[in-house]
Amino acid sequence: MKLIDLYIQEVTRRLPKKMRKDIALELRSTIEDMLPYIYSENDVKQELEKLGDPISLAAQYKDEPMHLIGPKFYDMYKSVLKMVLLIASVVTIIFFLLEKVESLTGNEVLPLFIVSIFGEAIWVVIDTAIQSFFWVTIVFIILERTIAPTIHTPLTLSGEKWTPSDLEKISYLPHYKAIKKNEIFFSFLWTVILVTLYFNSTRLIGIYESSNDQQGLQFKLPVFDNDILISYWPLVVFYIVLDLLLTIYKMKTKMSTYKLAISNTIVHLAGTISLLIIVNTPGILNIDFLTYMASIFDQSFEHTRILMTRITWGIVVSLVAISMIDIITSFLKARASNE
Repeated sequence: MKLIDLYIQEVTRRLPKKMRKDIALELRSTIEDMLPYIYSENDVKQELEKLGDPISLAAQYKDEPMHLIGPKFYDMYKSVLKMVLLIASVVTIIFFLLEKVESLTGNEVLPLFIVSIFGEAIWVVIDTAIQSFFWVTIVFIILERTIAPTIHTPLTLSGEKWTPSDLEKISYLPHYKAIKKNEIFFSFLWTVILVTLYFNSTRLIGIYESSNDQQGLQFKLPVFDNDILISYWPLVVFYIVLDLLLTIYKMKTKMSTYKLAISNTIVHLAGTISLLIIVNTPGILNIDFLTYMASIFDQSFEHTRILMTRITWGIVVSLVAISMIDIITSFLKARASNE
C-alpha cells in the first residue's frame, strides 16, 4: 500500500545505505503483522501512528541522539562553558590592556582613553565569548556521539555515572553566601586596571590641553612625580600579588567564610597602608603640576599645594571608606553563612 511504502521510505532514507534494505524488510514485516488480514487505509494510519514519527524511528535504528548535546553531557557542558568563558574573558582583557599600554604615546586623554578601550574591550570579549562557545560546543557534540552512546543519563565531570558517593565531594553552598563569577571577573579586572594606571600614571593621569596644530587634547603635565611614585613599586607589586591570591582563593572556596573575610581584611590593610605611605611622601605631587594649577587659580604655590593635598587626601579617605565597607560586608556574609 502506498502509505506503507512512503513510511518505509521516510525511515530508511535517514539510515546508512548498508542498513536500508534489511530495515525496510524488517519494518514492512512488522507493519503487516500489526494489520488485520483485510485492512483499510484508516487501519494503516492507526498502526503507523503507533510506530511514531519516521524521524524518531530512524534515530532508534541508528541509536544516535536527535540533539546536539543531550542530558548526558548537558550539565557538564554548562559548567565547562561557564569556566572557559570566565577564564578566556579575563585572559583576553589582560592581554588587550597590555597591548593598549604598550601602544601608549603619552598624548592620550585619560577619560577618552578609558571610554575608548572600554568600548573596544567589550567587542574583544564578545568575540572571545563567541569563539569559546563555538569550540566548547563542538567538543561536546563530538563527546555526545562518541563516548558511551548507550548511556542517556547525566554524567559527572569525571565522565562517570552519578552515585550518592559523589555528594561527599561537594560542599554545601547556599545562594546567600555563594561568590558570584562576576565578582571574580571584576576582581581580576580591577587588578589589571590598577597595574595599568600605576605604571603609566605619568602618561595617563595629568593635565590635558587642547592643541592648535593637532585635533583633540594633548597630555601636558602628570599629577604625580614619577620618580617618587615608581620608587614604591615593591609595595604596589606586593599588594597586587596579595590581591591576585585573594581572587584565586575566592575561586577555590566559592563561598563566604571567616577565613576569606580575614584574608580580605589583610589584603585591604596592605593596600591601605601602601596607599597612605605613598600619599604621605613629601613631593608626591609633581611641582610643575602644582605651579600650573597655581597659575590657573591665580593663587600662591603654597595655597595650591595645600588645596591639592587636601583633595588627594579626600580621595584617599573615600577609598579607605570603600575598603572598610567591603571588610565589614565580608564578615557579615561569613557570619550569615554560619547561622
